Amino acid sequence: MLQTTILKAGRSMKAMILNEITDLGLNTEPLQSAEIPKPEPGKSEVLLKVLTCGVCHTELDEIEGRTPPPSLPVVLGHQVVGEVVKRGDKANLHNIGDRVGVGWIYSACGICEFCLAGNENLCSQFQATGRDFNGGYAEYMSVPEQFAVPVPSSISDTEAAPLLCAGAIGYRSIKLTDMKNGQILGLMGFGASAHLVLKMVKHILPESEVYVFARSKPEREFALELGATWAGNIDQKPPVLLNAIIDTTPAWKPIERSMTYLKPGGRLVINAIRKENRDRSYLEAFEYESHLWQEKEIKSVANVTRQDIVEFLDLAASIPIRPEIQEFHLEDANLALLELKTRKIRGAKVLRIATTGNAR
Repeated sequence: MLQTTILKAGRSMKAMILNEITDLGLNTEPLQSAEIPKPEPGKSEVLLKVLTCGVCHTELDEIEGRTPPPSLPVVLGHQVVGEVVKRGDKANLHNIGDRVGVGWIYSACGICEFCLAGNENLCSQFQATGRDFNGGYAEYMSVPEQFAVPVPSSISDTEAAPLLCAGAIGYRSIKLTDMKNGQILGLMGFGASAHLVLKMVKHILPESEVYVFARSKPEREFALELGATWAGNIDQKPPVLLNAIIDTTPAWKPIERSMTYLKPGGRLVINAIRKENRDRSYLEAFEYESHLWQEKEIKSVANVTRQDIVEFLDLAASIPIRPEIQEFHLEDANLALLELKTRKIRGAKVLRIATTGNAR
């Protein structure tokens, strides 16, 4: 276990630390508040004063051991909005005082075939923020300068945080559907990412209808408030077949259901870092004729690239997209995570660590 250390004034910072893999159902306070050394930026890194950090379902997976194991102890958080307060000797992309965002991608090799093709999310040396390196559940963090992206001034600190993961991964998911304006999209699940996808689709594909499948009545009502054409339970067959479906759930059942709701030639895009093992039996119901025949496709989303984040932030600023926000103090990170696990969700949860002129 990491011991809380009292350090000289100005050289320590507050952070919420994950020391061990645990079950949130049994341990409702998996993160411990600690004073840890304030990081120093490397030669090509910048030091950020963290302003806000989004709370993501992936953090639940990290805490409960469903992802590749994090480097423990670790500071979680990969939807980070921060102010550049120090630069390494070779860092010159950002100025002191610039406001930048850091997503799930912390670094990649930059020289492999995937990086050179702009698909750095597929790099074998992909490193994740808040898993392989300390993230944003803290007062400061350091990051390679090229993986910190400018945040448009029109987007507030709290609004920007969930856009860096839920928004960017949703944007990538829409691109991977290869949908045309006027075609019909389905959304399986309606959490932080899906509600941003709905807002994006209403702008970039204005003639496309969106059908939402969500297990809770409040989520379905929220979807209709945001402009969904129809909202129902996962087992409710939609009134029409769909051109594409984006699945944002951690379960297997939505895959089986989605394939029966697609038109011929339709595509299911799975926007999830992993699927739970306990209900894999739903895959046994797969039949070639009813699930895969007629050129239906299944495609997964693997992380995001820096370009996804840059493009999406520009899009969010121009539409504009403003996510629904629930704000928490840093020390209340455990409460935010517990509410996420128990599905007390309306929009995105964001930790407020510090403030700037863009705070709202």
